[in-house]
Amino acid sequence: MNSTTITAKAYTPEQVAEILQLSKNTIYDLISRGEIVAKKIGKVYRIPASSISFVFTGLDYDLYKAEKEDLKELSRIQEEIGKIRVQL
Repeated sequence: MNSTTITAKAYTPEQVAEILQLSKNTIYDLISRGEIVAKKIGKVYRIPASSISFVFTGLDYDLYKAEKEDLKELSRIQEEIGKIRVQL
């Protein structure tokens, strides 16, 4: 029998509250505001470990990284738009 190792870690809101030293209600507020990403499975939430890092790094950092990636492609996109405009 093959065993599969699962490396992704998910936490309950209660566990995250303990990790971050916040109240359980604060965690639920952060989830409802989208500051902590959580998946509702049935009646319970599970929070991936990567979501907890948003609390420390902030979503702004993720947006900054995404913008840097977008800027790498900007000249190619502008070139394609120029080709299409010539055809119009």
